[in-house]
Amino acid sequence: MRTDENREVISAQILSGRLPFDTEKFQRRLSLDVTIKPNPVIPHIIDQHAEEAAFLWLLRDRAVSAPHYRLTDLAKLDDRVEAHIDGLRIAGDDGWEAVRNNLAALEPGEIFAAGVLALEGDRVERLNRLYSTVEEAPETARGFISALGWVEPRHLRGKVNGLLVSDSPLWRRVGIAACALHRTDPGKFLDQSLADPDPQLRDRAAKAAAELGRTDLKPALLDQVYDNERGIGFWPAWAAVRLGDRGKALDALRGGIVSGSEWTVQALQVVCRVLDPASVKEMLKVLVADEARLREAIIGVGISGDPLYVPWLIKQMETPKLAKIAGEVFSFISGADIAYEDLEGEMRPEMAAGPTEDPEDGNVSLDPDEDLPVPDPALIAAWWQQHQHQFQPNARYLSGKPVSQPHCENILKAGKQRQRRAAALELALMQPATPLFDTRAVGKLQQRRLS
Repeated sequence: MRTDENREVISAQILSGRLPFDTEKFQRRLSLDVTIKPNPVIPHIIDQHAEEAAFLWLLRDRAVSAPHYRLTDLAKLDDRVEAHIDGLRIAGDDGWEAVRNNLAALEPGEIFAAGVLALEGDRVERLNRLYSTVEEAPETARGFISALGWVEPRHLRGKVNGLLVSDSPLWRRVGIAACALHRTDPGKFLDQSLADPDPQLRDRAAKAAAELGRTDLKPALLDQVYDNERGIGFWPAWAAVRLGDRGKALDALRGGIVSGSEWTVQALQVVCRVLDPASVKEMLKVLVADEARLREAIIGVGISGDPLYVPWLIKQMETPKLAKIAGEVFSFISGADIAYEDLEGEMRPEMAAGPTEDPEDGNVSLDPDEDLPVPDPALIAAWWQQHQHQFQPNARYLSGKPVSQPHCENILKAGKQRQRRAAALELALMQPATPLFDTRAVGKLQQRRLS
């Protein structure tokens, strides 16, 4: 074996934990022109790779919509995930055994780690083991879907088609999701899924149509805007608006927002971007009038992008449970970075939300505002007094500038994740037949697409 080949083998063994790092021995072995027999793997190192890959996936799952993450941060986190996956790859069968054993936890992070290894290989029994686990706990399917989006398309040839032709609506839904993640049109399978009896499959197909820019499917989506069992079919209506409808679907979403529904915030994302300013104001007045819906109103203000609402936003910052989200919306409109520009206030006890250390506390949900800075209303008001002349009322702003294609493209490159997601949707609404840019995709893949 040549010296450079020796180096690759030894480096791989160290990274996988097969070889303890001894500098003197390392240099001596590199000088030998002989074949090196790998030492047995160190089980606890391989187990650590498996556990860390699953744990970091959970961090990533939250990071893709976190207010403080940029694309560069996401790419670095992805590198950490990939490093542990690579350790499992190098470990071969021992790596698979580690992730297979963790499948018993029935958690999406463990499904993701096992999914990447199974999809990249040609061992049918490994995929079948993964399929049976997901069928046992369907809520973990999102981990497998994430793995489908993580691996390179060449590893999916034949596998995704098998999902699309499955007798199970669950696997057809996973197959449609995989195609959407890679922005690959599944053709007739998407058309068939839109008409499928299974409501979850229909919803995923509607979302995929919006992600892929399939404007030809708008009539089929409009037929499902009103569902006999569910009232308004949210995803068909959302997708139809994204693909250019400004009539039936838009009216349905607007009515659902006013009457109140579990998908109000998601509906606001498109409705406040396509309605005229006067209609947006009338809709937001309904939300503002209900104290229980003030958070929804604040989010709607941020999506509308109208600086006319800034004084009202500053007033909401005085309410502890609304302060952080009001501060974020202010940043969405003004472009001011509250933490960087020293506009922060002090954290107050009544601002705490989500899990506590109290074992008697049954609230285990994460605080959606946990990573947001606390704004100081007085400092924000002073900042606005100094800069408000730069903004025109009844116009739409995102991150301090009027909404435009070049500005949204710049945000995709340098903005924070929530602003990036908003910019991607703005661009998609401008060009209905263009695929929606995926701000959840692998960081380096996004960077290549944007370069």
